[in-house]
Amino acid sequence: MDRRTFLTTSGIAAAGIALVPAELFAQAGDAALNALFERIFQEAVADSPELATSLGLDKGPLAALKGKLSPATAAERDRQARRIQGALAQLDKIDRATLSPSAQLNLDVVRYSLNTQLVAPVKFGIDSTQRPYPIFQQGGAYFSTPDFLNTAHTIRTVEDCEAYLSRLEAFARVLDEESEDQRAQAARGFLAPGWSLDLTLVQMMKLRGQPAEQSTMVQSLVTRAKAANIAGDWQRRAAAIVSGKVYPALDRQITLIKQLRPTTKPGDGAWRLPQGDAIYAAALRQATTTDMPPEQVHQMGLDQVADISAQLDKILQAQGYTKGSVGARLAQLNVAPDQLYPNTDEGRAALIASLNAGVKDMYTRLPRAFATLPGQPLEIRRVPPEIQDGASNGYYNRAALDGSRPAIYFINLKDVGDWPKYSLPALTYHEGVPGHHLQISIAQESKDIPTLRKLGFFSAYSEGWALYAEQLANELDAYKTPLERAGYLQSFLFRAARLVVDTGIHTKRWSREQATDYMVQTTGFARPRSQREVERYCTQMGQACSYKVGHMAWTRAREEAQKTLGPKFDIKHFHEVLKEGAMPLTILEQRIRERTKGMV
Repeated sequence: MDRRTFLTTSGIAAAGIALVPAELFAQAGDAALNALFERIFQEAVADSPELATSLGLDKGPLAALKGKLSPATAAERDRQARRIQGALAQLDKIDRATLSPSAQLNLDVVRYSLNTQLVAPVKFGIDSTQRPYPIFQQGGAYFSTPDFLNTAHTIRTVEDCEAYLSRLEAFARVLDEESEDQRAQAARGFLAPGWSLDLTLVQMMKLRGQPAEQSTMVQSLVTRAKAANIAGDWQRRAAAIVSGKVYPALDRQITLIKQLRPTTKPGDGAWRLPQGDAIYAAALRQATTTDMPPEQVHQMGLDQVADISAQLDKILQAQGYTKGSVGARLAQLNVAPDQLYPNTDEGRAALIASLNAGVKDMYTRLPRAFATLPGQPLEIRRVPPEIQDGASNGYYNRAALDGSRPAIYFINLKDVGDWPKYSLPALTYHEGVPGHHLQISIAQESKDIPTLRKLGFFSAYSEGWALYAEQLANELDAYKTPLERAGYLQSFLFRAARLVVDTGIHTKRWSREQATDYMVQTTGFARPRSQREVERYCTQMGQACSYKVGHMAWTRAREEAQKTLGPKFDIKHFHEVLKEGAMPLTILEQRIRERTKGMV
């Protein structure tokens, strides 16, 4: 479960808004709101086994949740929508005038999330406007559940092992529920493009093709039980569930997708869906937390591509790369022998070692810009090979709240050639520190916000911060060579090109091939890597626009604060806003103005 599919604040609230005592609303001010937030959070955890496990709270009174998985049915979607509506009704009983400024901020952010999350199920009858397809190359239980069991489900006791077996059985049920939901949604016109279904089938069959005893689902339990010295016939028992229940359910899903494949509509963008334009507009609003229309986002991308390309041109010229377009010269640099790790297990290990070294080095620089540093450890792992064909190039999983599981930054190493050495520092600063790991961990460890808000995720805020972190790394002299700085600018160029490509696919009817051509020509990235990215934009619409829109909001807010405060500006104080948690960009910019005003 990565940060792009992790439950948002609104999703958390949706999971639990059972009856709150009427006397709560007789209280005044922050106490009433915080009590309601805590009640919502506690009921959310009790109602969502995956959430409880991800946060490390599936123990004690909630230990039974560790053996369960949530339903994947239309009825469950409707139930969650009703709960969101109920949560909003309860929050409406809080008198905003009695709240402190910080409590008003919390209320505004949670309300924004709740209202946003209602759009997909109520207006369109789908789970998400950004991810409208139930099953696709990066979505569905077949894709996420084995990874969830391997990375989130901890194994320390016999009870943990038994719970793992119980979840394997539940996995079969969830596969069948998702198949039924996909069948119904396909009849409504919500079926992924043909190439996406082809990729999905390839990945499903890779998962299915493993002998049950050797499958990753079984070996994850066996290996970790052995490491924890937990005796038991785990391989035989897990393999019996996989072969007797999971694989038959997966076979049924494979058969369904094969049956549906010839019926899918042509095209790659949102326009192929019923109410496609409205769905994309809603997805773009949710992803960017702004009201920017697609045409404005598209033009912003074109302008940014031109500006960043000009900066790259100067560096590349100075490094002897003088012929062809900027994209063509970056492509030459990408295949330079001195920039490539061997495409072997040894090469992959060396690459990950270099990422760890980069994180270690950055930690020595952070005190120059931050008063608060994260205490959560960070692990760097490759994307599991069985899902790497359709997986993103990189993503981050937050740590458990109780410290039982570290944060993990995953990198897709299907082809090491996708990651020339000069490009890796920027990636590490984006996914690790001072990027996602620092921002998310500081919010998780913050004592300034309720637990409900610590888990909030707004793509424009978090991805914008991660791009800002790449820029900040440059200010901290972390890029040690001109080529590493070119890698940082190439990262920015890539995100600017995304604005053009995402809006091109979904509003200008660009094909997957046309969008991939543009990405390759503009950024110089290898075609397989570029195509995986474009395929993500096709099936997870709007999210790719959150990066650069968010980055511009962060830099705009900082420039405004610096201009207002002059010599009184303190970069460490500016970054302390992270302790207030993720929020929509419009609220973020207003909050930074308020913090700045307090220092004048």
